[in-house]
Amino acid sequence: MSIPEITQKLLAAKKEKGLTFADLEKIVGRDEVWLATVFYRQASTSFEEAKLLIDALGMEPIYIQELTEYPVKGLGSIVPNDPLIYRFYEIMQVYGMPMKAVIHEKFGDGIMSAIDFTLDIEKEEDPKGDRVKIIMSGKFLPYKKW
Repeated sequence: MSIPEITQKLLAAKKEKGLTFADLEKIVGRDEVWLATVFYRQASTSFEEAKLLIDALGMEPIYIQELTEYPVKGLGSIVPNDPLIYRFYEIMQVYGMPMKAVIHEKFGDGIMSAIDFTLDIEKEEDPKGDRVKIIMSGKFLPYKKW
């Protein structure tokens, strides 16, 4: 997966300032996961959000415009090779159809929105090894008949 040049610059500035995405959440007023999508150019900001972010990172104002432009979304038509990202691909291969079946039983024929959507990542402490808790919440969109 190739990482855009602006992503590399944003990540370097974040590291140099010793900031986390959670720190930036407090500064910008947006969720840490959403801010990470901005860094990886999967989402765009308003001018005000971009200014807060760029100021917090100590970057030149020239980057504000780039963060407000509409991004090209997705990883492309590749099987991801990063182990963490690949696990999500693997989860969908194994659990995708069962999830679809359960969603259809509960809601009917439709999809979960990825636009009217939130994603939260939590750390659950566990004596057997800490766990990653991922909470996805998307509006149900039924298919229309015409």
